[in-house]
Amino acid sequence: MKTLLLAVALSALPLAPASFAQDAAPAPAAPAAAAAKYNLDTPIQDIVANPAAKAALDGVLPEVSTHESYEMFKTMSLNQLKTYAADKLTPEVLAKTEAALAAVK
Repeated sequence: MKTLLLAVALSALPLAPASFAQDAAPAPAAPAAAAAKYNLDTPIQDIVANPAAKAALDGVLPEVSTHESYEMFKTMSLNQLKTYAADKLTPEVLAKTEAALAAVK
């Protein structure tokens, strides 16, 4: 559904004039190493499967990997789970978690 909405939104955007496209310098490609291996869109079970990533998650949200309903939500990401636990997964907590996960190599 998100993909469909994105496709519709992008199709409504006007194209840049040809002269602009020729004059614009191509954006430099971001190095692959700069992308975080784990983020808020990574399934929780994938985070927990890596000891370093699990330690980062547990450092900010220790109750996630030990929660009694873990088996029910482990395939979800933290961004998906925040819909159901907005009181615990506040923007501040998610920002700290994202920073901790980004530090995992």
